This record gives sequence, structure tokens and C-alpha cells, in this order.
Amino acid sequence: MTTETLVPVEDALTRYDPVMGLEIHIELNTATKMFCGCPTEFGAEPNTQVCPVCLALPGALPVVNAKAIESAIRIGLALNCEIAEWCRFARKNYFYPDMPKNFQTSQYDEPIAFDGHVDVEVDGESYRIEIERAHMEEDTGKSLHVGGSTGRIHGADFSLVDYNRAGIPLIEIVTRTIEVPGDKAAAVARAYVSYVRDLIGGLGVSDVRMDQGSLRADVNLSLKPRGSATLGTRSETKNVNSFRSVERAVRYEISRHAGILDAGGSVLQETRHFHEDTGTTSSGREKSDADDYRYFPEPDLAPVSPSREWVEELRATLPEPPAVRRTRLQAEWGFSDLEMRDTIGAGALQLVSDTIEAGATPQAARKWWLGEMARRANEQGAELDSLGITPLQVAEIQALIDAGRINDKLARSVFDGVIAGEGTPEEVIVGRQLEVVSDDGALGDAVDRAIAGDPDAAQKIRDGKQAAAGALIGAVMKEMRGQADAGRVRELILEKLT
Repeated sequence: MTTETLVPVEDALTRYDPVMGLEIHIELNTATKMFCGCPTEFGAEPNTQVCPVCLALPGALPVVNAKAIESAIRIGLALNCEIAEWCRFARKNYFYPDMPKNFQTSQYDEPIAFDGHVDVEVDGESYRIEIERAHMEEDTGKSLHVGGSTGRIHGADFSLVDYNRAGIPLIEIVTRTIEVPGDKAAAVARAYVSYVRDLIGGLGVSDVRMDQGSLRADVNLSLKPRGSATLGTRSETKNVNSFRSVERAVRYEISRHAGILDAGGSVLQETRHFHEDTGTTSSGREKSDADDYRYFPEPDLAPVSPSREWVEELRATLPEPPAVRRTRLQAEWGFSDLEMRDTIGAGALQLVSDTIEAGATPQAARKWWLGEMARRANEQGAELDSLGITPLQVAEIQALIDAGRINDKLARSVFDGVIAGEGTPEEVIVGRQLEVVSDDGALGDAVDRAIAGDPDAAQKIRDGKQAAAGALIGAVMKEMRGQADAGRVRELILEKLT
């Protein structure tokens, strides 16, 4: 291993322009695999969802999953793509240790969807991302490397293979070259992946769980001298599984490439592994070109030829476009442009929407997700939707606040308990004894002690300076560990002193 020479991103961008290409792999939520009838349930015992087809046993023949083709067409339409009148599968030959047939059934020069685009927004500016293709293929199995310190094959004592995932239907979405202002590159990459996840989630064709690998991004990046039209050599950071990591991978590769080029070196065209703990990448393998894969048409599968009538029927099933939906939701929620922009930028739009659907007000939903939850996500280096709390639970906690059973301070302890797996919000309140005390007897005694302890504040209130009640309220809240009803405490103080 050699130590990478890194150049600060801001410094690198004074001399180089980044050029990106993004590939997003979407696992479809079909009930069965792409070419056989095996189930696709996540988390099943290893090697229990396999058959002769996905294990590539001699004589086993594949059959295309019709639902997967339907989902692929709907994805292509949502990406503003053209849908092929005729396309076919191909064999992509490569040494796959976790693909039993040692080639991947994919599409090559004849994808089902092509020539599309989407528009993403960053800091109020819109950027068009051109889509080259969206094609169908199958996923590989999963290798588990046992021993060693990295969890990777290097240094491992042995490896285990789970073929449950082999054959899961995938859609790969490939962009054309993306060239945006260098200081926006990382944010645009993140915004694009976020946009696609929202888009696919809205179609209902995938659960788009990045933490479970059902949406994964590959980040291709190269640098070219400022103002030059000649593209540099690219690296491909594989299987990046969070929005934050997409952004970090872009920034790291800009720094790494600039360090190599500044030293007069040449960037190696290779795949890279992204490390969540450090935000760095490491070398994987030298990248193959299309010719190296020896593509040829899959002889065991018939071409796919969707009728124009079927395509138009599927077009009619598409939900409203994300831009239209965002405009509608902003009007319905009463958000300002800045509030909506921040919600989208935080990747919280769907979470806020689901929390509102569960009964919270728009402002309450936004407050919790962009405040308390965003703080926790930043501390953990995680995404909002991986914190271990659901929009329904956030709405339930807000309902408890509205009912006067807890206050905002106690709500944070309820969040702690729910995230720690202590049960529902109601169970956490009972288990941690967090409910607000509204009994006048207990509150009255605490108020009397606060008045006795701060006679100056008490006299100011008697003299008509009601703002001085804040000091006494604070004393009562402190004594009762934040579980007093602050409004009722204020009323009791004023009743006793005015």
C-alpha cells in the first residue's frame, strides 16, 4: 500500500475541472428473481432461495420475469427515456466469484430504455443530468470474507458465498458525462442519487433501501485541466450506499486525482472501494473496458419487444413527476422557498411527507426531521432514514406533545428510547417515567419551594413584572427534571403572587 497524496478540493478546483458519470443499480421488488421462480425475500438464511437456474446447473434454462420488464419500462418512462421497440439480453463474461454461472445476464448495445434526462436542483440552481441508458440485468451473490481486519478478501482466512441474491432483478441507470461547476460537483452527484431514489420509490418498483443494498451507486470521476476539452482517466468507486458517501467519494477522488496529476503521475483506470469510516477510497481492480467482457447475445432468452400500446398503458400509471409533486407539497404545507429547499437538500422530503400523512402538522414534521433527527444523523455520519425511527413514530411522539403528556425536552428522551429499541413511544414513556406532571398538588409544592428560594424574583412579580416568572419556572422545571407542565407552572406562580 502506498500513501495517497491528497490536494485540498478547493485548491484542486483552481487547476482542474471534474467530470463525472454515475451508475445507479436498483434492485426491483418483484416476488421472484429475474430468470427463475426463486423468492427474493431479504435476510433469508444463506443459500435457501436458490434453484438449478440461479445456481447455473447443467440443463437449467432461464425465463424472463414479466413483472421486471414492466418495472423497467416504467422506470425508463419516469426518466424521460425512449423505450426500445426491440431489445435483447447479452452475456457479460467476467470472473464473478459470487455468480455461479461465471457470467452475468445483462443488456449491452440494445437496452430497454435510452436517451433520457432528469433535472436536479442544488442551491436554487437547476442542473440537467442526461441519461444514456437504463438496462435490465441480474444481481450477483454475496461473498463474506472471514478473518483479517478489513472484511475484504485481502488478509481473509477464507470466504463464504451466499447465492440468495444471485439472480435478483436489477435495473442499471447510466448517465452521460456530467460537467458542472467544480464546486457543485459533489452536491450535484448527491442530489441526483437522491432524486432517483425518490423517483423510484414513488413508482413502487423497489424499496430503494440503500442500507440493504437495493439502491447502490457507482461514482466515475476524472479530472481535466481547467478549460481543456480533453477528458482525463477515470476511476470508478463502486457500491456507494448513502447520499453522504456519494458526496464524500466525489470530493475524495478529486483530491486524490489532483495529487497524482500535480506530481506528474498518471491516474490508473480502476475500480475503487469506498470506506465509510474514513471517507476514503482504496484500489480494487484494474477497470475492464467493454471489449474485455466479450459480450454476445444471450442464446437462451428471446428478445423483448414491448408493444407501443402496452408502453402507453404503463405511461398512464406513472405518478406525478417529482418537480410537480414538490411544488404541490410546498403549497399544501405552506413552506417558504428556503424551507422547502432545506427539506429537499437534507433528503427529508419523503420522511416529512410520511410524517404528515401519519398525523403531524407540516411544521412539526419539518422541525423534528431537520432539527433533532438531522443533528443525530450528523453526529453518527448516517442518513436520516437509517436512524432507527420511522415517520409514524415521529408523528406519534408529536401527538403525545399535542396531548400535553410530554414536552419537547421529554420528547428527545422518547426519541432516545425508541431508537435504542425500547419499544413504541408509549412504551418508552411508561418505561422511562417521562410523562409530564400536571397534578396541581405536586406542582404547587414545587412552586412554593421556588418562590421561597428566590424572593427577589417573587417580589418583582408582585410589583407587576411578570417576565420575572421565567426564573421561577426554570427552578420548578429543574427540580422536576423537565417533567412539569410549564404552562400550568406559570399559571400557579401568577396565581400565588398577583
